[in-house]
Amino acid sequence: MNNIAPQEIKQEFLKSKMGIAGIVILLTLGIVSIIAIIAIPIETFQEWNNPSNWIENPKVAIPIWINIFLSEKIPEHKILNEPNIKKITSEEIELISHQFGLNFDYVDFPNDFIYEFSSEYSGNPLLQMSVIRPDGVKLNLLTTALPYSNEKTVHSERIFSTEQAIKKNLSLQSENFEFEFKRLSAEDIVFSKTHVNEPLKGDYIFLIDLYGINSENRIYESKLIVGGKAFGIMGTDELRRDLAIGLLWGTPLALFIGLAVSIASVVAGLLYGVYAGYKGKKTDEVMMRFNDVIYALPALPFLIILSVTISNSIFVMVGFLMVFGWVGIAKVSRSMSLQIKTRGYVDAANMMGQKDSKIILKHIVPQLLPYAFASIAISVPAAITTEAGLSFLGLGDPTFPTWGQILHDANTFGAAARGMWWWIMPPGVMIAITGLAFVFIGNALDAIINPKLKR
Repeated sequence: MNNIAPQEIKQEFLKSKMGIAGIVILLTLGIVSIIAIIAIPIETFQEWNNPSNWIENPKVAIPIWINIFLSEKIPEHKILNEPNIKKITSEEIELISHQFGLNFDYVDFPNDFIYEFSSEYSGNPLLQMSVIRPDGVKLNLLTTALPYSNEKTVHSERIFSTEQAIKKNLSLQSENFEFEFKRLSAEDIVFSKTHVNEPLKGDYIFLIDLYGINSENRIYESKLIVGGKAFGIMGTDELRRDLAIGLLWGTPLALFIGLAVSIASVVAGLLYGVYAGYKGKKTDEVMMRFNDVIYALPALPFLIILSVTISNSIFVMVGFLMVFGWVGIAKVSRSMSLQIKTRGYVDAANMMGQKDSKIILKHIVPQLLPYAFASIAISVPAAITTEAGLSFLGLGDPTFPTWGQILHDANTFGAAARGMWWWIMPPGVMIAITGLAFVFIGNALDAIINPKLKR
């Protein structure tokens, strides 16, 4: 077995189209991982399973780019946070008005609408919410008094279109419409034509009026959310989470899991097998029988049991995968070690009194490095798919938005039966692309190494 120079491997690798394709894909995934870590706040990642963090997003919204291919556009989700502010003072009454303009040009009704605000006041100001439609009809949506306070206080609130008070107010204005309101939602009424329950296109103005007697009253963090059915690059899930964020964060997590497991497994298996092969006799026998015991264990059922009984932490899972990942590498590296130790330079090193550890690390392990690199590349997809499989079964770490966890949530909420392809296909495609990158690299290295080893 001859030594293969790193420079020689590099030159041969650069001639391989498969290897270059794998490197390009891997670099792209690395760039995506860096963008995710830098651009997406860590708080967003930590709050992945907190429903209140995603309240501004629509439920199960399709990706917004789908509208490019449709003649009749799906209503897009709108977040309006720059209102036109007016302040009117008349004797003792002060009016603060926030006006949101919305151009609605869709053939379907929005999902809902939400008004979110924070106000600073004292006393008992009156908040009124209304809308002026494109046909000139003005509808009063809500009139409510904010909680009384003797001192200046800050009050934050979300007003949902599903509130009974809004539906009741609209019922009192039914004379403006020629159809019954029964079983219709507030948004189906507000955005409807007067003579038939079909969407009314045009410019809407939502008015938020705060009446008070204190000139220091004010509204800030004022935001109107009109829930559409199309949102973001990758859409949303049942819990309103932006799937693009989950897919982006899943990339560095997948690379971490795959690389950590494969590198640790290959290094451990390589050293274990080389030492067993070099020492031989009883040491080799005992070590390889232990290897056989680990190899005989059914990895997936054992991982399931360990995940249920001990912990489903992603770090514990990585540790479990390392435990089961080194045994195959150890067998192959042992057989290679048995050949190398018979070489003359190994005998010469023994005669010179060099320590076993020095002989192994200096004369045997370096010759197995090309094989180790190929094994690392080929082992990564197995680690990623194993984690994805465990997460899909509900045994993964729910606090991390891995691709497998996204697929598990999709299965839990019946995404396939409901036709939510954007919830299922992207994580599956990402798993396949990541695995393909390392398979390409591993096969290219293997094609370079094997002919050299046969000389």
